Amino acid sequence: MGELDDILTGTIAAPGRLDKALADASGLSRERIKALLDEGRITLDGQGVRQASLKVAAGAAFVVRVPAAAPAEAVAQDIPLSVTYEDDALIVVDKPAGLVVHPAAGNPDGTLVNALLHHCRGQLSGIGGVARPGIVHRIDKDTSGLLVVAKSDAAHEGLARQFADHSIVRAYKAVTAGRPMPAAGTIRGAIARSVHDRKKMALVDDGRGKHAVTHYRTLSPLDGAALVECRLETGRTHQVRVHLASIGHSLLGDPVYGRAPARIRPILARIGFARQALHAAELGFIHPISGKALHFTSSTPVDMTELIVELGGS
Repeated sequence: MGELDDILTGTIAAPGRLDKALADASGLSRERIKALLDEGRITLDGQGVRQASLKVAAGAAFVVRVPAAAPAEAVAQDIPLSVTYEDDALIVVDKPAGLVVHPAAGNPDGTLVNALLHHCRGQLSGIGGVARPGIVHRIDKDTSGLLVVAKSDAAHEGLARQFADHSIVRAYKAVTAGRPMPAAGTIRGAIARSVHDRKKMALVDDGRGKHAVTHYRTLSPLDGAALVECRLETGRTHQVRVHLASIGHSLLGDPVYGRAPARIRPILARIGFARQALHAAELGFIHPISGKALHFTSSTPVDMTELIVELGGS
């Protein structure tokens, strides 16, 4: 059975053209809205609508049914991989910033999955589906660091259980705008997709979002910034980025959840740092087949190290 449609509901905030009003309210592009109108996937006050130029009033209720993307089988591609550990059951890779984990709209190939299919000769767990073979968890495209991938279904199931019961050890290094006060603490806040921008996650009431907990501590104060370690008790989409932004200390270079202080922007521009300053530095788990405790660390990448040095760190 295929995935269900993603149902978006809400009300029109301001009168005007239907396509523009829906784009503003849903976070989808106007072109995407027009395509969904053509497919008869939008209703307004309970009635089907197809005319993009239709004039609508504020307060009108809409329902948008966004179809699930049809899965496409990924192809093997010879893309270099930094392998930290590998055996018959799993592989741990050190992902560079800029590499997407699995194929999706806008990134049909050139992903970590494409590289893994080549490296592993197609021997990856099928539980993730044809587009996500072996993928048990993921990190953002512009986050670097450690990721474990299952090569067998048994390994996939064993790792998934550990992620579900939050027994996986995961620590990130982040460079924040400003210095968190207190210097160490715990951030608790449920996370769900933003109702204002579908491309963003947001803190929400516990009843609507997924429980999320991040433990942080300052490793080194910097000039107008800080090097911070974040240990994840849970693993939600954009968790570190959303939680740190929620306490007023978004990641430097993050184009979605924060803006660097004015005096730091020239530094980012000069060194060409154009991603969120976040690195998955530590990963630990119980091997799902052998039962052995495994623990891996990854050095801070060159671009983040340069940023830290520029901000007075060492």
